[in-house]
Amino acid sequence: MKNQALQKTDNRKDIRSFIQSDAVRQQLAMVLPKHLTPDRMARVACTTIMRNPKLAQCTQESLLNCLMTCSQYGLEPDGRRAHLIPFENRQKNTVECTLIIDWKGLAELALRSGMIAKLHADVICDKDEFEFDMGDILHHKIDFKQPRGTPYAAYAMAVTKTGERFVQVMTKDEIESVRNGSQGWKAFEKGWAKQSPWKDAPGEMWKKTVFRRLSKWLPLSSEYR
Repeated sequence: MKNQALQKTDNRKDIRSFIQSDAVRQQLAMVLPKHLTPDRMARVACTTIMRNPKLAQCTQESLLNCLMTCSQYGLEPDGRRAHLIPFENRQKNTVECTLIIDWKGLAELALRSGMIAKLHADVICDKDEFEFDMGDILHHKIDFKQPRGTPYAAYAMAVTKTGERFVQVMTKDEIESVRNGSQGWKAFEKGWAKQSPWKDAPGEMWKKTVFRRLSKWLPLSSEYR
């Protein structure tokens, strides 16, 4: 048991040393936008690994690929806007890092365009009051004093600074169709991956899915495009 604990500690040190190395920071610097530095990105990644020790077992290649993608988007992998998720690949007998960009990260990219004044996304449950007509949300009221019931749809809404409204609504069946087509969910169903954000945080994935569809209509930052 003691040897296993020491090995896990060594793994965390090795992966943190790799992330903080000059070679990795130079690669990050080539793609990072001006508002982020390589040192900042490396520190956030190391903090994330400390919170989720399983990430220390990921291959260096998969972890670097995720950090490079985060850097291109200008999003920190802080567990709010972007998530680093370790997946066990039983076919290759490795642990691989996968990047999941939260809907809040997508919203940040939309806001960077400078043209969006308001963004909102939510799930719609059986006991909510919800009215949708002619492509617009007329009413959504939630009573937080009682259970909301089973989710049956989700929506995302954006208002530009000139007052234009963009709305997207997706049913449970539509969202689950997107889920069933994702590689991560397929790996989870087959037992190759022990974790899936669709299983651990379905509400957030519902909002992300509908917001991603909405974003096709929005003016977005150059990083998102």
